[in-house]
Amino acid sequence: MSFLSDTIAALATPAGTSAIAVVRASGAQVAALVKEIFGETPPPRSARRADYRDAAGNLVDDVLFTFFAGPNSFTGEDTVEISCHGNPFIAQKILEDLFARGCRSAEAGEFSKRAFLHGRMDLSQAEAVMDLIHARSERALAAANLQLRGSLGRQMESLISQLINILARIEAYIDFPDEDLPAEDRQSVLRDLERLKADTSRLLATSHYGAILRDGIKTVILGEPNAGKSSLLNRLVGRERALVSAEPGTTRDYLEERILVGSHALRLIDTAGLNETPSSLEKRGIDKTVEQAAEADFFLWVIDATRPLPSLPASVAARLSSANTIVVFNKIDLPTVRADLPPKNFPAVKVSALTGAGFAPFHVEIARLADSFQAECGEELVVINARHAHALEQANRCLDSADQKLSASIATELVASDLRAALDAFGQISGKIDHEKVLDQLFASFCIGK
Repeated sequence: MSFLSDTIAALATPAGTSAIAVVRASGAQVAALVKEIFGETPPPRSARRADYRDAAGNLVDDVLFTFFAGPNSFTGEDTVEISCHGNPFIAQKILEDLFARGCRSAEAGEFSKRAFLHGRMDLSQAEAVMDLIHARSERALAAANLQLRGSLGRQMESLISQLINILARIEAYIDFPDEDLPAEDRQSVLRDLERLKADTSRLLATSHYGAILRDGIKTVILGEPNAGKSSLLNRLVGRERALVSAEPGTTRDYLEERILVGSHALRLIDTAGLNETPSSLEKRGIDKTVEQAAEADFFLWVIDATRPLPSLPASVAARLSSANTIVVFNKIDLPTVRADLPPKNFPAVKVSALTGAGFAPFHVEIARLADSFQAECGEELVVINARHAHALEQANRCLDSADQKLSASIATELVASDLRAALDAFGQISGKIDHEKVLDQLFASFCIGK
């Protein structure tokens, strides 16, 4: 790959004025550049303070630089990180000088790409770098950290190991029919294949939780007009995000805000009141409420504690359950509060969006229900993204096809073809798959040629 011969440089901190800025360079010329600019190439991972002078000898800044020798660096190449004062003009002058000395501007994600190409991380770990940067909650941060440290890679190693074992047994039967091999045992292979499919499906099930961690739990606030939905949104957000009026039906379109509750990020969506006899404009707002409810992860059903229990549109009611809904009895500050039980025994809280009463236990209840969204996959928190999910779905289809062919006693060569396709799909997640491992497993298991 010719582009790996280039030495690249870029700003490693956000653009703008700050206390410090960090300029990073990586590639074959780095060691020579460090010596040329600073007069020495210090021991790896040792920070040095020095004047940065451009190629013309002009002083640019008083900096701190650290040299990282490949392959023991982030990219696997010689790398230098230069910490300068956080004036954007200073950082740009350093970058321009590095470009004048032979570096080129790094492309988006190129440092991580080089780390992958040099075997410093697999693709799932490279993706975790971006997840770590954009984590919106403690749970998202924890998941990204685990993935960066190889949690998904370990899950994939387990799946690939199982599949290689199955494929080796199949291919041994195909490639060495005259050797002293155990007789083909389709039932044994089928049992192992079923276990592999179950493990693959369990990992695939974390896809939705991964989306929740990255984007926040989509939480729809719904209820009849004037139940206090907008007041509840304002109280949860901590500011007057939605206009509040005693006049029913003032929310005609939905509003969205993000908040943190404990270790979870929530996308709060305040919706139009569900009125059984709406005006034409209200009807359009209610249609949008129904649309949002169809895609929601979580519901806060706000009920006026001074009024009879309301009904919900059938399509909305069908989405609500005790696992994804908290009933919020609002207006407990008023003297005419009912003592009814929550509908369908849903978890319920009693609050006053006006005074803030009851919000401490309300936050606890939200966190408790949010915890239940976590999909378990072994002992580690493992979540996958859309790319991983696509690859796993592809692998599952291939495994299903192999399963059907085995069950129908169809030619073993066709079974092996499906299994190899599944192996390629697994390899898309880590970015690599070594088919020689199949042969290694075969010889380890069957002493071919004695």
